[in-house]
Order: sequence, then structure tokens, then C-alpha cells
Amino acid sequence: MTVLHSSDFFSSGRVPVAIEPRIPQSAFPEHHHDFYEIVIVEQGTGTHIFNGQPYTLSGGSVCFVRDHDRHLFEHTENLCLTNVLYRAPDAFNFLSGVEQLLPQERDGYYPSHWRVNPDALKQVRQLIASLERPGGEEGEAHDVASREILFMQLLVLLRQSCRSDGDGESPGHLNQLLSWLEAHFAEEICWEALADRFTLSLRTLHRQIKQRTGLTPQRYLTRLRLMRALHLLRHSEESVTGIAFQCGFGDSNHFSTLFKREFHWSPRDVRQGRDVQLQ
Repeated sequence: MTVLHSSDFFSSGRVPVAIEPRIPQSAFPEHHHDFYEIVIVEQGTGTHIFNGQPYTLSGGSVCFVRDHDRHLFEHTENLCLTNVLYRAPDAFNFLSGVEQLLPQERDGYYPSHWRVNPDALKQVRQLIASLERPGGEEGEAHDVASREILFMQLLVLLRQSCRSDGDGESPGHLNQLLSWLEAHFAEEICWEALADRFTLSLRTLHRQIKQRTGLTPQRYLTRLRLMRALHLLRHSEESVTGIAFQCGFGDSNHFSTLFKREFHWSPRDVRQGRDVQLQ
């Protein structure tokens, strides 16, 4: 497994935060690193395999990665993201209590993936742009302190934005809808009923999902189903037909057709170990 080292990304021992844009982020094999990072997705779609579990990324996705987490990116489509790297929650010079603003693992569950709305994403970009600007003499106390303050502002913004989802603004409702789809993708979906459920007009639902993911609602739903099917084919003994039904496909032949169109490999190819790194 690839290991990424802080010495390759942080310009000096005192620099607390580094910015690594990936525009676009291509498929990248499984890896871990000796630093922490926050992955902020600006646009496009892709799959993030995080400690063996698949997550679908789209604009507004935020992923918190610790130094011992394993992850990889695959099946990316115009996936543009920025990695905000930091050494560790307790490795700052002027900040303390940073871990209180980060996701907390409870009973073995780590809520690593969040969503922020478009307005918050604009503010995130502004903070990142400030973090990217060169300071004065590198490593000077005032420059290090300024960067740590900006990082704290970023954490506060991310937490506030996630907490404010669903408070009456349609971007928050869209975040809730996307999260609901990720949990209920295998169910029969009526887009009109779903729009009503999340207080969106059908037209707004279609427009905002397309803006956020680059895909139509039905295409995004199919992607969620196929990515889950890919994971089950790799990591379960369930039959291809069983996986098709489990992931919301009413016909196994239709599932196989869509699967091969998406990944260029048939379900049986993957099951028989002929799967390659997906682009």
C-alpha cells in the first residue's frame, strides 16, 4: 500500500497546514499517510473507498481522513477537490482543542463524510485561497499563527454549515435529500414525492442535483446503486442476481447491461477476479 509522508507536502517543520489542490482528481490507489487531511469536493463525482466502505462524492462533499485511515479514489468524473493537510489535531503551535471541532468516533463508528451547501462552499474557497497565499518569512510566529487561525475558521465554518442543513434553505434540503438517497438508493424512487418530502419543486430538485453532481437525478441514483453493487461483488459471496435485487434493480440482465456500460467489466468478470483499477 502506498504511504504518503508529511515531508513531501509540508515545506518546513513549523508549517501547520498545507493545501494540495487536485483539479481534477484522477483515480488513485489505496493509501494512507502520516498526517491528517480534510478533502473538500468542489465539483464532479467519484467514489471514495474509505476503510473498505464506498462513499459517493459530489460537489459539497467533505471527508475527514485521519493518519491511520486507508482510502482511495476511483471512477472519477471531472472530480475537482482540494486537500487541506494538517499534521495532527494536537500538533498546532497556537491552537488547542481542535479535536472538538472534528468528527468524533463513537462505538466504532466514525462520521467521516459530511456535506456543505453551495453558499458555505464559496466561503470555504475563500479561506483556502487565504491559506494558499505565501506568508512572510516562512516559519515566523505571526505567519504560523495566522494560518492556524484560518484553519480554525475553516473548521468552524464546516461544522456550522453541516449543522444548519435543513433550516429552511433549499441547499440544506438538497443536502438532506442526497444523504437520504445514499441510505435508501435500493428503494423504488418517485422523484415527485421526494421533491415534496424535502420541500423542493421537481424542477429545482433536477436542477440542483445536476449542478451539485454533474448528473441527472436518475443517473446519480443509478450510480449509487452500481457502486454499491461493485462493492458487494468484491466483498461478499452473494450471487450476482441477489446483488442486483439488493441494490434496487428489478432485472438482473438489465443490471448487468448497466454495470458493463458503467465499468467496462461485467459483474461476473469482477466476481471472478478480473476486475482492474477502475478509472
